[in-house]
Amino acid sequence: MTTSTLRQSQLRMASYLRDPENAPAPEQVEERRLKVYRDLIFNNVEGFISGGFPVLHSLYSEQDWEGLVRGFLDGHRCSSPYFLEISQEFIQYLMNEHTARPCDPPFVAELAHYEWAELALDVAEEELPPRVEVGDLGSAMLMLSPLAWVLAYQYPVHQIGPGFQPEAAAEPSYLVVYRSREDEVKFIELNAATARLLELIRDNEREPASAVIGQLAGELGMPLENLRQFALDQLQQFVHSDVILVAAGDI
Repeated sequence: MTTSTLRQSQLRMASYLRDPENAPAPEQVEERRLKVYRDLIFNNVEGFISGGFPVLHSLYSEQDWEGLVRGFLDGHRCSSPYFLEISQEFIQYLMNEHTARPCDPPFVAELAHYEWAELALDVAEEELPPRVEVGDLGSAMLMLSPLAWVLAYQYPVHQIGPGFQPEAAAEPSYLVVYRSREDEVKFIELNAATARLLELIRDNEREPASAVIGQLAGELGMPLENLRQFALDQLQQFVHSDVILVAAGDI
């Protein structure tokens, strides 16, 4: 068998395993062996996806869920060969390639992204540095934890489950999802102003907290004195939760 012939055989097998209902089966391979390969591929991929997206999985019938996974297998070309990155590939499929079906909830991509964020933080290799105590938080240089993500969704994804499935988007939902020092993944619900404060902390490279609060006050069109204490209290809570870290030089 030449290299070209071998490659063609591999492509035919891959095409069949992706979509066995529509793609022709490879010749000279008995059905018993084909079934082993079909089940192995689908069950492995489905297991990773259902394990990574348990809430999303719970919203579908068995048949509709299988159709969603089959669509991913057939319609998406993964950029990574690693099984641990299947969840991220599934997100890309839902956001960019999946054609919505009548059984798909309108929030399918957002809910999947939220569940993926929890999983990604759970397995992230970063470790938090030792906690730094500071007297005057306003003069300290603050940083967003590498294990904290500020997220915004059109749907309240943190509340969705079999008993609550909104049919239309309402007010945007702002969340910070983070991993604590005890390696527990948690979330805090935010309002738009607090979410923006965390974004400013995340993007800040050299200004003390008081300057960041001043920038937020300017964006909101509020007098600084009306915002300062509230913002400092919020930042103190985030420091206590390890959502925000104090730079080591600001002891």
